[in-house]
Amino acid sequence: MADTPTSTTQSRPAAAPVTSMSIVAPALAWLIPGAGHFVQRRWIRGALLMISVVVMFWLGLAMKGKVYQQNAGDLLEILAFISDLGTGGLYILSRIMDLGANQISFATADYGTKFIAVAGLLNIISAVDAYHIAIGRKE
Repeated sequence: MADTPTSTTQSRPAAAPVTSMSIVAPALAWLIPGAGHFVQRRWIRGALLMISVVVMFWLGLAMKGKVYQQNAGDLLEILAFISDLGTGGLYILSRIMDLGANQISFATADYGTKFIAVAGLLNIISAVDAYHIAIGRKE
């Protein structure tokens, strides 16, 4: 009796088909918070995400939080810039209007900076969620 080697092929999940919705939904979700869900007719989820991200962003600005610009210096400032950039259109609007450019000078401003960063991270998560809905991985 000879032992025959068995081939163990691991089946990979099929790649998600590239559709126009799988490109448009996450891009729109990044640019306008909640819009990626609105396009896919997920009205309640889109409204909740839009309200959450916009209110957190504007509360952060109201507390005099800092909106970080691109900076190749400090690693923490680079990470803060990436999280702020996650707010998409709100970040672009704040840069155009020169909002959040002040230095952090008191404790509530530091909390405001954290609110802005968390709003950006939540918007990135919502864009990923919109993508997963668009490719049919999530209902």
